[in-house]
Amino acid sequence: MDAFAPEALLTLFSDPVVWVALATLIAMEIVLGIDNLIFISIVTNRLPEAQRPLARRIGIGLALILRLALLGTIAIIVKLTAPVFTILGNELSWRDMILIGGGLFLVWKATKEIHHRVDPSSGQDMFDGGPGGAVAMSFGAALVQIIILDLVFSLDSIITAVGMTPHMPVMVIAVVVTVIVMLIAATPLANFINNNPTVVMLALGFLMVIGVTLIAEGFGAHVPKGYIYAAMAFSVLVEALNMLSRRADRRRVANGSPQT
Repeated sequence: MDAFAPEALLTLFSDPVVWVALATLIAMEIVLGIDNLIFISIVTNRLPEAQRPLARRIGIGLALILRLALLGTIAIIVKLTAPVFTILGNELSWRDMILIGGGLFLVWKATKEIHHRVDPSSGQDMFDGGPGGAVAMSFGAALVQIIILDLVFSLDSIITAVGMTPHMPVMVIAVVVTVIVMLIAATPLANFINNNPTVVMLALGFLMVIGVTLIAEGFGAHVPKGYIYAAMAFSVLVEALNMLSRRADRRRVANGSPQT
């Protein structure tokens, strides 16, 4: 019977365990999608303001298309985890090599962006159209970078989904819900990052950590995601307190009170 036939779906979702699996998978996919969304936000913020919403929609739309396309080739995806060759005692699969390549790209991109912001006269990025300015990237160059990372994050997302449930409809629903959440959150997140320079540096630091984690996982070192996201959450909390403190200082200055 077709997994998407109405009778099959009614039978599947009459099981409470399936609903628990769906909720868990949606939560996991949203957490994994945050990495993708931060990268899209940082890259599109380098575009002219009029082009940013379209670039974000296209980037997230491509993420959905890639995830659904990968779901349609699960048999091939599963084979990507089989070892292909060994380097220095480490067995590497195609998935490992994609993760390593994506991790190296993230580390390179985050380092380059940090360098641009610390030293705006540092020269041109190979993808950019100008020397380190805030609007120094072409629309096509932004899409190329988004597609590269969409592929890496989509592969990781789908392999995670396959490991959590055997039911294709559950995976598809989780992916679609996650992408809808990304679409809703994309512009507010990008605007927040763009309007707070210290948050930009924090987000770039996150991308570097994520890149190093992908490289480590590609070489077989398991890095518990909980530790990574807990550290990120703590950093965000500290930065939020800093922002509140700066806002309070500005209010005191406006009211003629001395800063503490």
